Amino acid sequence: MKKGLFLSLIAAAVMLASCNNTLQNPEQINVNPSPLTKVGNKVNAEITGTFPAKKFAKKGVLVVTPVLKYEGKEALGEPVTYVGEKAKENGTTVNYANGGKYTQSCSFNYVPEMKKSELYLRFKATVGKKEIEIPDLKIADGVVATSELASAKDNKTATTPDKFQRVIQELTEADIKFLIQSANLRSSETKSDAVKALQAAIKDANDAERKEINKLEVAGYASPDGGMDLNEKLAKNRQKVAADFLKKGLKKDKVKANVESNITAEDWEGFQKAMEQSNMQDKDLVLRVLSMYSDPEEREAQIKNLSSVYGTIANEILPALRRSRLILTTDLIGKSDAEIRDLAKKDPAQLSVEELLYAVTLTNDKAEKMELLSKAANIYNDYRAWNGLGQLYFEDGNIAEARRCYGHALSIEPNNPDVNYNAGLAAMADGDLKKAEEYLGKAAGTKGNLDAALGTLYTQKGEYAAAKKAYGSKATNNAAVQQILNEDYAGASKTLAAVKEPNATTAYLKAVVGARTNDKAAVIGNLKEAVAKDSNLKARAAKDIEFAKFAEDAEFQAIVK
Repeated sequence: MKKGLFLSLIAAAVMLASCNNTLQNPEQINVNPSPLTKVGNKVNAEITGTFPAKKFAKKGVLVVTPVLKYEGKEALGEPVTYVGEKAKENGTTVNYANGGKYTQSCSFNYVPEMKKSELYLRFKATVGKKEIEIPDLKIADGVVATSELASAKDNKTATTPDKFQRVIQELTEADIKFLIQSANLRSSETKSDAVKALQAAIKDANDAERKEINKLEVAGYASPDGGMDLNEKLAKNRQKVAADFLKKGLKKDKVKANVESNITAEDWEGFQKAMEQSNMQDKDLVLRVLSMYSDPEEREAQIKNLSSVYGTIANEILPALRRSRLILTTDLIGKSDAEIRDLAKKDPAQLSVEELLYAVTLTNDKAEKMELLSKAANIYNDYRAWNGLGQLYFEDGNIAEARRCYGHALSIEPNNPDVNYNAGLAAMADGDLKKAEEYLGKAAGTKGNLDAALGTLYTQKGEYAAAKKAYGSKATNNAAVQQILNEDYAGASKTLAAVKEPNATTAYLKAVVGARTNDKAAVIGNLKEAVAKDSNLKARAAKDIEFAKFAEDAEFQAIVK
């Protein structure tokens, strides 16, 4: 019986050693996938085979443990126990006469060192109290980690811009009201607080160093009751007397400014706005009349027919429309670029947050940008400053600091789509795919390319169909990775040829396509280009199982040494 168990193990070893990727031999051990492949942050495999008939001892116990060996380390999978018909231990029973099926799943947390690894089965075999030693048996190579090349860094971050305006316009208005069918100025109107404030604003705009009068306008109005000829005459006269009054003030204050003029003979727009803002009963009825009739005379007639409300309209709405409006547009002129640069260095607290963030755009020096953004973050704790810092750290590959900065930004503006987008890229670059998905789920409306970022995420998660849909027809390195993993090598070649700014990764992926299509010239030529652009790819290529067929080739060896 002991001999039977031993023979069954030897038979299993023979099956494993003679694996030729066919499914005809029912005793053959099969590993799917083979070679092993990184999907998300996991390396998963399904192992199947057959225990031969009359080879498994009836009192035998076999514990099988998958072991992934890499760089002198081991990762252990979950063991599975098989037992003979008369064994007392718990496990899956193998019939002695007929044998049985062997099935086992294994899953390992991926680490980059696993790129060059081997999957073994480790046995613990006993018959009764006797333990039988069996060496570990290699069953597969690993790990294809091409999905790693779908990098979050292939996606550009989203900037949250400043709102700096060199010239900001400020509007000051005042009304001079008139009695019905009159264009006579009344001192109560010309001495009102609003008129005095406008006159003061004109003088200030003229005298202040950083202010200019952009436009000065007087508009004359008549209420929509009465005939058109009368109303037009009233509007013109009201505009003229108000303009004369304003010009007299300009002369007194020694202000040189042109006064523009216009009139509105029947102020239906003002009437509608006043009605909408009123608390008058039946105002909806009046507004319905305005929407139903466009002819001014018909409108006036229909409104006058509303005897229940017209008296209120005449007393409360129309008087305010008999007016001239004085309108001042002032330009507030901000600091020059030179002034902003100087204060940003010497005394940044003298700048507004918009000016300080604008100062960042005035330099191409990354260290100076970092310094200015740090000042803005410390002085104003503005989310845009933290986001900008995160972008710079992300570009430098300092993902931990990038995530910290994005976290600060989100603590201030948790729903900002651009910051969530950037935080998603950083989390993805850090291998935190769950958090990346959470952030990107809040990034709708971002200025970043959300579809491309989601494509990268789906690729790294192993959801290749979703990745393909997200990428669409975009020609990027990441899109090509998805196509390679979907075994669309023609599509990947076309995509890589169309990448606008090809880099070392572009060339490396072309070499991968060459390896998968057994094109040695493409492998060697593109690997040379990739390594020339980024020498760090030598070490990757040397361990990359994608190039296993070429590992002993002299030209390949010359590239990766």
